[in-house]
Parts: sequence; structure tokens; C-alpha cells
Amino acid sequence: MFQAFLDGLKETTPLEYVGVVSGIACVWLGKKANILNYPLGILNTTIYIYLSFRGHLFGEASVNVFYTVMNVYGWWQWGRRNDAQQHVLNITFSDSRDWRRALTFFSACWVVLFLALHYAKQYFAPNALPLADSFSAAAAYTGMWLLTKKKVENWIWWIITDIASIPLYFVKGYVFTSFQFLVFLVIAILGLIEWTRKGRSTLSYA
Repeated sequence: MFQAFLDGLKETTPLEYVGVVSGIACVWLGKKANILNYPLGILNTTIYIYLSFRGHLFGEASVNVFYTVMNVYGWWQWGRRNDAQQHVLNITFSDSRDWRRALTFFSACWVVLFLALHYAKQYFAPNALPLADSFSAAAAYTGMWLLTKKKVENWIWWIITDIASIPLYFVKGYVFTSFQFLVFLVIAILGLIEWTRKGRSTLSYA
């Protein structure tokens, strides 16, 4: 596996390197709740739309299209201020209704993406991985949606996404990207810890 990793690094294109570096920087800034994570996120997702299509990872391609749209939306959401020039959106925990919505959203995305990818595998993309690709994509859709709302639980969905994406990209030959998701996993765990602390701090001032 280590030799495969080294061989994969040699075959990594400059575009993939830019995608990985911008992605890691984006997630790190997200952990810090820094709004600059969004412009870097747009750069990253634009690159991975192309890379995912090239690797027949159509679920991941759809995720990156969704990411691009949500990066624009999240950039606007996080930047909103009230009349006192205070940020409108704060880090908060999901309540039971939020959890139901997130689980419903995830389930719907997984089913729709699985069916679409299963069709693609049968007719024009034999190398597609419907079950794994759709699961990873659905978790990522959910994480991105909750991130724009500054919900602590977005990091739980990113942890799920990262665990699923590490082997997914590795088997597709995107070794450096697979390593990127390992870094993402570490940052997501740290993000969950940091945002949990900040969420509790918000509650104490409420």
C-alpha cells in the first residue's frame, strides 16, 4: 500500500496538487469558523468537478457542483450582519427537528444518487461505484448544508464522508486526494471538538 501511495504521488497532476492544498486550507479555515474558507472552497470544488468526472466518480462530481453552489450561499450567510453590525449566524447545536431533517435529507440523497449511479454503471460508466460513491456523496451533501447553517453536527457528517472517501479515491488512482481525506478526517475531528466548545459557549451567553 505504501508503494502504491508513492507511485500514486508520482502520477499526481499539478491540478490535483492545487486541489488538495486548497481543500486542506479550506477545511482548516472552516474549523476556525473563518469566512475565507468559502472562496478557497470554490477553487477546490471547481477543480474536483473536473477530476471526479474524469475518474467516473459521478456522485462525487455532483457533490462538488453542490459544494460550489453552497460555498457561494454559505459565504453570503456567514457574512450577514444585523443593524448593530454583528454577525447574524452563530455556532449552534442541532435540535431534534434539525436531526430529523438532516437524516431525511441524507437518506433521500443516498437513494437518488445510488439509483442514478447504478443506471450510469449499467449503461455508460462501468467503472462507477454506486453504493460507496453515493453514500460518501450523500454524507457530504448533508455536512455542507449544515456547515452553511453553522451547526456543530456538520463535523459528524464530514467525519463520515472522510472515512468513506479515503478508500474510494485510493482505488480510483487519486492517491494524493485519498491522503487529503485522511488529513480532512483529522481536521474534522478537531473541528467537532472546537465547535462543540464554541457552541457551549454560545449557550452559556444565551
